[in-house]
Amino acid sequence: MYFYGPTNGYYWGWGIVMGIIWLIFFIVIIYAIIRLFKHHNLVNPHLDDPLDIAKLRYAKGEITKEQFEQIKKDLK
Repeated sequence: MYFYGPTNGYYWGWGIVMGIIWLIFFIVIIYAIIRLFKHHNLVNPHLDDPLDIAKLRYAKGEITKEQFEQIKKDLK
């Protein structure tokens, strides 16, 4: 008679699978929380000012210096 219980190692594979599933679950939850904070601008609340947004875009290289200067002129 064969008994496949936790002592014979039959369930050890499922323990590893469940551990991986829980790990994936927690990673997804943490990722969702981070995305939520970034989406609602809670990480950097100072980006409500248009000039700050222009500075950030210039720093990222999304706009040229001439475009940045024009934006500064237009906002003043």
